[in-house]
Amino acid sequence: MAWFTTKQTPAFFIVMVGLLMGLSVCSQSDVAQDDEAGEPTPPAQTEKVSVLPLEDLRVFTKAYDHIRNAYVEEIDDKTLLEYAIRGMLQQLDPHSAYLDEESSKELQEHTTGQFGGLGIEVGMDEGFVRVVSPIDDTPAARAGVEAGDLIIKLDGITVKGLTLNEAVKKMRGPKGSDIILTIVREGVDKPFDIKITRDTIKVRSVNSKLIEDDFAYIRIAQFQLRTADDVKNGLAKLQEKNADIKGLVLDLRNNPGGLLQAAVEVSDLFLQSGKIVYTEGRIANSNTEYTASPGDISQGLPIVVLINGGSASASEIVAGALQDHRRALLIGTQSFGKGSVQTIIPVTETKNVKITTALYFTPKGRSIQAQGIIPDITVERVRVTAVQKRNGVSEADLSGHIKNAKGGKDIQSKDKKAEESAQELFNRDSQLYEALNILKGIHLLSQQTSTPEQEQTSDAVDGDNNVDINKDAQ
Repeated sequence: MAWFTTKQTPAFFIVMVGLLMGLSVCSQSDVAQDDEAGEPTPPAQTEKVSVLPLEDLRVFTKAYDHIRNAYVEEIDDKTLLEYAIRGMLQQLDPHSAYLDEESSKELQEHTTGQFGGLGIEVGMDEGFVRVVSPIDDTPAARAGVEAGDLIIKLDGITVKGLTLNEAVKKMRGPKGSDIILTIVREGVDKPFDIKITRDTIKVRSVNSKLIEDDFAYIRIAQFQLRTADDVKNGLAKLQEKNADIKGLVLDLRNNPGGLLQAAVEVSDLFLQSGKIVYTEGRIANSNTEYTASPGDISQGLPIVVLINGGSASASEIVAGALQDHRRALLIGTQSFGKGSVQTIIPVTETKNVKITTALYFTPKGRSIQAQGIIPDITVERVRVTAVQKRNGVSEADLSGHIKNAKGGKDIQSKDKKAEESAQELFNRDSQLYEALNILKGIHLLSQQTSTPEQEQTSDAVDGDNNVDINKDAQ
């Protein structure tokens, strides 16, 4: 049952987040073998036969018989045993789960970037469904669902008592059908309803553009099989438009994660050497270290990474690696804190168990689990309201003021246009506005290290003269 044929380095871990199936970083154990070797073999440790306590088995058997014989409705043995498996996994942690045939197919679909549903990443929180993040340009995002929202009802029926998979199945449905989510949101006095029309979700992993012509902006919505290639190609196209790009904003906000391998590859694009991430677990092949290879596609450009509470899992791997190597400045708010690895192990031809097998750590040994990544500079996203401008008086308004001989209408017009553009960006996205200001500051500082002669002959500054964030960790 080899779902993926992507090249892996090393081969054991393919890590993903199951979109609309609950937050999970997971590795697929049945692709541990070479894809050309035929049907994959589960890891050796899954074949170990455990010796179970006889007395505990007697208790289980008695409870099983009582349920089968006394429950008000008749339940077949197959269903009861499946319930038992689900119960065992559900009690371990929020991310371990039993995947029946339908859930297994859904998990496979999510790695391709196209699936049906609402377009939100969710997890369980005290029996209710917590939104980790809405996915860009999906029904949920367009309807106004926000990271941190607590879903308490689906179509008027409470989600309390449902498993995460059961809640997810209720949210899924035919394209064009509607569902009403009852939401509790911090800062809002009482629960409110949001109506969403289901649609086929097509996640575009990477978007790139130039900001103010001189700065590259790359937004990663989810880590998929081709994300690293898309980032590389996106930056190359921007450099074709402007060969003198002065800095890069890498936006990982509300990115719920995805494939570990994609996160490693994206980190490697900007790192010359050293660790990217490593994992530790009880089983031997869950202890894996990923390292960077020589080469930086940005050639030393200063980088600012945007993160927030919706940045989870694979996003935190990238943010943590670039932060530990001092390759980028992180701004925004504390990330989600999903630092565990789940392994998909087949139990039949169509059914699997997803079990937490390891924790992952940043290059400096920081565990992200339940803590997240702390940005270098905390910047909350603010909602801007219009303020009536005061009609101030400047020097130019004074009678008889000295004219600026070196100024002129063109310069004034250009400055005014830049000011209006900056204000528009601030109104739309205050965190991105601050990221851009930081990059401008870094660029100006790097220019000040140049001699006057260098400034006259070249507008560009060599990447090696950039500030400390461009150096590898020692």
